[in-house]
Amino acid sequence: MNKKKIIISVVATVVLLALVGAGIWIYMATREKPAEGAKKITIEVTFLDETTKEHVIHTDAEYLGEALLAEGLISGSQSEYGLFVDTVDGVLADSSKGEWWTFTKDGEWVTTGVDLTPIADGDHYEFSVYVG
Repeated sequence: MNKKKIIISVVATVVLLALVGAGIWIYMATREKPAEGAKKITIEVTFLDETTKEHVIHTDAEYLGEALLAEGLISGSQSEYGLFVDTVDGVLADSSKGEWWTFTKDGEWVTTGVDLTPIADGDHYEFSVYVG
């Protein structure tokens, strides 16, 4: 390989690394930050029979999963994507029947898992069993 191709390869690699670094910095600077201190959040659970139950939680947790685990409201198993919630309010979603728990915030889908969802005072979340 001649010197010119080596120099072009090195420059291209440096530029690529700079772009990746800039992307990571932009993500870290603009991502939603969790609120610190005492918060009051509401969790509304809808069961298969369409009955609902509301839980009001007072917490210092920064993330939803942390608050719900501390209250004993959810359980599940860890996966490469975070906590997979299979039980909410003592009710296990039966995966053999195509059931699983979904959660939303103010009726809108949440794009993060429970352990990566930051919470703020006054937040309202809904958990419901989905059958697919």
